[in-house]
Amino acid sequence: MLIDTHAHLFKEYDKDRAEVIQRALDNGVEKIINIGCNLQLSQTSIDLAAKYDNIYASVGIHPHDGDEDDLGKAMAEIHRLAQQPKVVAIGEIGLDYFSLEKESEKEVQKKLFREQLAIAKELDLPVILHCRDAYQDMLKILQSDKVNRGVAHCFLGNREAAKRFIEQGLHLSFTGVITFKKQDEILQVVKETPLEKIMVETDCPYLAPEPNRGKRNEPAYVRQIAEQVATIKEIGMDKIEETTTNNAINLFNLN
Repeated sequence: MLIDTHAHLFKEYDKDRAEVIQRALDNGVEKIINIGCNLQLSQTSIDLAAKYDNIYASVGIHPHDGDEDDLGKAMAEIHRLAQQPKVVAIGEIGLDYFSLEKESEKEVQKKLFREQLAIAKELDLPVILHCRDAYQDMLKILQSDKVNRGVAHCFLGNREAAKRFIEQGLHLSFTGVITFKKQDEILQVVKETPLEKIMVETDCPYLAPEPNRGKRNEPAYVRQIAEQVATIKEIGMDKIEETTTNNAINLFNLN
């Protein structure tokens, strides 16, 4: 079987969510982790996990959704939500410096990030990390806060960043981007990353793999991503399925 370790089954699936989930099962994708990005969507993820046996939830506030004025209240709510049934991680959380207009915005993101890392540590939950144009700052925080349980989702960093995340004890998760043309560096990262540190995800509804690029993504397509990992690493698909699934089960305690 396979596990889609990062999906956003929200409004884009309101008309056919049950069918999308069934297609995943029909394609051997037996578990899906649905990701919270703010308080409302974290609650929605919990509700979906309660409705579907094969769906689990994460809760967290994305770096673009943080409001420093309400930080205390928001963190109290994340702490409460994280203790609900079938919540398996804090995320997605992290740093995103793309298109920031003010340097002070970075400090707001760092504060939000570290507060949620502390909740994860207190509740013994792994973290699901979002990082864009902020790898150096994120790695500094992860090292200083001694964070070694989690996954860098939709990893698109360079080989050096990949090495440092792995040395920190973290996993890397890859999306349909690895099926796109002219992605030589990320393909090399996949090749060099130990299979025991790899997971696969769709990040749906975004980043559908070839040949569905540009269309709405869905969990069933995680198989195409896993097949590309098998091709890049020249390893049989059975081994990719077994290892990436076990990686996810162990990290997120899905037993």
